[in-house]
Amino acid sequence: MKPKTIKSWWILLLIVAVTSAFAATVVTTKDHAKNVENRYEELGLFTSVLNKVQKDYVEPVGTQKLIYGALKGMVSSLDPHSSFMTPDEYKDMQISTQGQFGGVGMTITLKDGILTVIAPIEDTPAAKAGIKAGDKIILIDNKPTRDLTLEQDLNMIRGPSGTKVKITVIREGLKEPKTFVLTREIIKIKSVRYNVIDGHYGYVRIIQFQETTNSELQKALDDIHKKTGNNIYGLIIDLRNNPGGLLNQAVDVASHFIKSGMIVYTKGRLPDQQLKFLSDGKRVEPDYPIVALINGGTASASEIVAGALQDHKRAIIIGTPSFGKGSVQTIIPLDDGSALRLTTALYYTPNGRSIQAEGIQPNITMHEEKVVEEESQNIFGVKEKDLEGHFPAQNNIKQDKTKESSATEELLRDNEIKRALDILKGIYMYSNVNGGATVKN
Repeated sequence: MKPKTIKSWWILLLIVAVTSAFAATVVTTKDHAKNVENRYEELGLFTSVLNKVQKDYVEPVGTQKLIYGALKGMVSSLDPHSSFMTPDEYKDMQISTQGQFGGVGMTITLKDGILTVIAPIEDTPAAKAGIKAGDKIILIDNKPTRDLTLEQDLNMIRGPSGTKVKITVIREGLKEPKTFVLTREIIKIKSVRYNVIDGHYGYVRIIQFQETTNSELQKALDDIHKKTGNNIYGLIIDLRNNPGGLLNQAVDVASHFIKSGMIVYTKGRLPDQQLKFLSDGKRVEPDYPIVALINGGTASASEIVAGALQDHKRAIIIGTPSFGKGSVQTIIPLDDGSALRLTTALYYTPNGRSIQAEGIQPNITMHEEKVVEEESQNIFGVKEKDLEGHFPAQNNIKQDKTKESSATEELLRDNEIKRALDILKGIYMYSNVNGGATVKN
């Protein structure tokens, strides 16, 4: 081919490329314009309804109330964990993460429009009265809860300390609804409780993940080391009925037991939602054996800890499958003091397992003896995929030995704790028989 002909072909290809790019830009621009036009039409429909309600409704209604109501409906229709919070609701949410709030003490979610208990919080009116994970709340003060938003349900449950609220639940295995009359309290949650069993085995119960959890855990571990003479044979981490909480606290807690590597990572649509959370390796515990307890009330941040311990082969997990709440909610404050809680990503364990709707599967499945009969009737059957006792801290080494013995006996009445202790003792005995050294600090 002659040089002039080659040049002509290059000019033609350049014209075609430019024309195609222009055409693609035109199509893209047209599509964008069409989407914007459709959006304006739909907003026009919203405005029309807003005006009609304000003009014709039987009573005058303020614009803010209608806008807030519309936003609540829009966001709550996305998934059970996304919500719009009014300024007052946002303030309440901030207070609750600090470990003190008014109410009866239970974590709830929605399943098919029905208010469902994820887990009662230990040592609160709900737990003391006998509310259980999986209970479906159908009435609050004789008012139906069906089809209300989560915030509306919460507002009905919460109230001034000392006042009463009547909660009616249905529970699989019960022939008729059961009603509880609870007295509201200012809920002050101690995040971590602990004990020493048989002189050398630590027990740590993490009730939920709040701002003080990591510091509370550090104090507990320090005291357990002190009481065992820096010679811990094994540790039980109890995450049962832990509804979750703050992600950074879950990562910090897991970092006590995982020397390095991934704790959890997230995947979302946007680049800034692809996050990795690694062990900081600052104050890692000795490599003693660990057994972690989970059940159907183990959710969110507590599932992150259990999954990380399991994937790093740092703990044996026993109990029943966890709840399966593996989605990430981002809190987005808005200009008027309100806020948006929006699901923006999903959690994955270090080995790439999705927690969402799957939960953490225990290495050893074991039901708590006191709920075996009800469990067989699916009392813990509420899972994300369907959506849609008190142990005082032993802080004083010189405490009454009778009280310490009583607390240990109380722990060992729990079959899962007893099984976990047996496993740890078996590992310790095997290690000694095979010449393994006891880990010391």
